Amino acid sequence: MVHRIAVVVLDRFAPLDLGTPGQVFRTAESPAGERLYEVVTCSPGGAPVRCSAGYTVLPDHDLGVLDSADTVLVTGVHGGQVLRDGTIDGELREALQGRPRVMSICTGAFVLAAAGLLDDRPATTHWREAGRFAKLFPRVKLDADVLFIDDGDVLTSAGIAAGLDLCLHVIRRDHGSEVANRAARRCVMPPWRDGGQAQYIERLVPPATGTGTATTRTWMLTQLNTPLDLDALAEHASMSVRTFTRRFREETGMSPARWLNLQRVEQARHLLETTDLGVEEVARRAGFGTTVSLRQHLHASVGVSPLAYRHTFRRRSLSFKDSQ
Repeated sequence: MVHRIAVVVLDRFAPLDLGTPGQVFRTAESPAGERLYEVVTCSPGGAPVRCSAGYTVLPDHDLGVLDSADTVLVTGVHGGQVLRDGTIDGELREALQGRPRVMSICTGAFVLAAAGLLDDRPATTHWREAGRFAKLFPRVKLDADVLFIDDGDVLTSAGIAAGLDLCLHVIRRDHGSEVANRAARRCVMPPWRDGGQAQYIERLVPPATGTGTATTRTWMLTQLNTPLDLDALAEHASMSVRTFTRRFREETGMSPARWLNLQRVEQARHLLETTDLGVEEVARRAGFGTTVSLRQHLHASVGVSPLAYRHTFRRRSLSFKDSQ
């Protein structure tokens, strides 16, 4: 029996989020070549909805189609009421209740949370909106480092590409790896991506202001490959160790040791992406000393090994160059 997936589209929806389920699920076929999923699209009142890219679509159905759906999927939105104040219209909230399985891509998690479907449950969303999400929905157990979360009848994913990962995961869960792998090949994408969205987050270092510990933080960035202890840092800042530690935490939200390790991980990521240096040399230049230490810190930060990280980003870079 064909599994029906109803995609809910709201104003300011993310256009690629709408295309993802229709494209991925339609490629899932049985060994005999039979379609395993049907994807339908709906909006409140069946009304036209405008996307963030500047065009309008007209779904075939209103929210009544959810009654015949085996899975309900909510696409991401790039603005509107739910991102502003964490609320949705009563009609939509009621329509989302009691469904066998619900999913979201990207900021579609805001809609599920506003409907009360994520209370006291683990969930994820795009890392750029994680702070806003946490403030609006404190009852949700947010994990902004993963690509997707499967909590049984409720599944959430991070950004656009993570929506692809989640759809493939659902196919794998429903029909096994062979079917999911064939679908991935037809979509020209890997059947599984290692790590989480932490490896795609840009972490910018604030510029030095000449006050507090900012000047010492800038100096630390030039000394990543040398041992740095609290005494040396406090001396550079002309403070006592106790005062330096307190001021540093007030200004950065973390301890000097944690901040330094994050910068060393960033340096290692940069070297892995942009050079052909061996992993041992990357570890030395980034200040980790040994490949074991680098591997442990990189895996804790972004969820993958140095070689896996380099493979992902260097392959992307080379593919881009080859296409020019």
